[in-house]
Order: sequence, then C-alpha cells, then structure tokens
Amino acid sequence: MTDSFDHDNPHLRRIRSFVLREGRMTPAQQRAFETHWARFGLDYSGHAQDLDARFGRHAAHVLEIGFGNGEALAWASEHDLARDYIGVEVHGPGVGRLMNALAARDATNVRIYKHDAVEVLENEIAPGALAEVRIWFPDPWHKKRHNKRRIVQPEFIALLATRVAPGGLLHLATDWEHYAQHMLEVMEASPDWCNDVGPGQFAEKPAWRIETHFERRGLKLGHGVWDLLYRRRNHV
Repeated sequence: MTDSFDHDNPHLRRIRSFVLREGRMTPAQQRAFETHWARFGLDYSGHAQDLDARFGRHAAHVLEIGFGNGEALAWASEHDLARDYIGVEVHGPGVGRLMNALAARDATNVRIYKHDAVEVLENEIAPGALAEVRIWFPDPWHKKRHNKRRIVQPEFIALLATRVAPGGLLHLATDWEHYAQHMLEVMEASPDWCNDVGPGQFAEKPAWRIETHFERRGLKLGHGVWDLLYRRRNHV
C-alpha cells in the first residue's frame, strides 16, 4: 500500500495511503532480512532497474503492490514459473515472511521492494516494462474524510498506464463494496484502460487469484468480493 500523489501539484504534501505499523517481527522474519535480502531484495536506488538483469533472463514481469503477508504472491509465482514477479510492500513482517517462503522452495522468479510503491513506479520501473499489475485488497480508507487516501485514484492509474505495456493487465480486488464502486468509476473514466469483461462490469474471480487468509476473514464478516480486470489501451 502506498502514497497518493498529484503530478500537477508537486508542492502539495504527499498523502500516505498506508499507516506504517510495523508490528513486531518474529526472530525468523528478522533472520530473513539478514539471510535472504541479498537474494530476493531490491534496494531502492531512484533509477530505472534492468529487470532482465535482476532476474537473469528475459520474461514478462508481474508487479503486485501491497502484498501483505505474501501468501498470494508466493502461490502465484510458484504456479507461473514462466513469468517474473516483483512485490512491493512497506511492512517488514510480511516481507520477512515472504522471503522465508521463497527460500524454502528455492524460488528464482521473485524480487521484493520494501518501499513506497509510487516512488518505485515513478523511478525504478521503466515505461512499458510490466505485463501485469495486481492490487488486491488495498486499504479501503472507508471513512469518507479518508477516501482521498485510497491508492486507486485517477493520477495513480495514469501513472500505472505508462509502466504497463500495451495490452497488459491491471487486476484490482477489494472486499469493500463502496471502494469497489469507486474503483469502477475511476477505471471506467480513464482513457488509458479498457474493461476486459465489458463496460461497467465487475469480473468473476480469476483462477490465478487464490483465496487468502485476509479474504476469508472478510467473507466471514459478511463482506462481498469484487474483481476488476482492465487492459492497457494501445494509444498510451
């Protein structure tokens, strides 16, 4: 989860769309940074990464923003070995947990940022470098006065469009109905994206998005789940 921003008003204070509550890392999660970061971690440099060089091969790149505890990213990367995965998360315990899971299966197709996603997109990802972006269950900021902190905003979606190759996919998911409607309105108004299942339509849950612990908790609370699939138009 990450910052919201405004390219046209660079002097405005950047608004955090996450609250950094690290929590206490377990000893195993702490050891993951000491043992596995050199292998899986990407240090923020402020310059565009050569992703092919980072992975040691030429393959399509999938970016997951705000991967939480890494459950979905670990599963997806294990079942889609032909593509390379980049995860961005600000919370240390989740990053440590994911690195331990990746190390346990000797994964080679995942790299991780522990950094703000907007800065990663702006400065580390080259234009057109991504085949897919996933933003699953971002913080809904459900109080009306906090809605502006939601990551899915027109400016952010426009930035994503510059980093996704033509025909590439943007997959959004949320278990908050009001946020789902907000996402739909933002995406349908964008000139850069086309609804993959038809104008104004939510998508069925794709097979590649597993049901996570977080999602199961929401379902037990009576929440619905909404998926949105959009393709990057060729004119961007």
